[in-house]
Amino acid sequence: MKDLLKPAEQHLRQKGLLSCSKKCIDLNQECHISDCKHWIKFSNDHNCTLVAIYNNGPMTLRQVAERVQLSFARVKQIETKAFEKIKKRLESFDSYF
Repeated sequence: MKDLLKPAEQHLRQKGLLSCSKKCIDLNQECHISDCKHWIKFSNDHNCTLVAIYNNGPMTLRQVAERVQLSFARVKQIETKAFEKIKKRLESFDSYF
């Protein structure tokens, strides 16, 4: 897919940003496209998860909880469940070979 992108788009993609995210940063405005899969209601990060990661790098579960408006405990439960699913799939993948 990268081959189909323009060079400027490839550069932004390498940094983890899309052109719309870059535009919001450059104009210092919030994103209002709430049906975008990267949209979150967190104006400090221009309502964009890509901008949040770009600006903050790796985040703690507490930082994630604040952004997605869930409790730390709930975010921890989601993380634990996700790791269980990954572990289960890796184990079934290993037994396949």
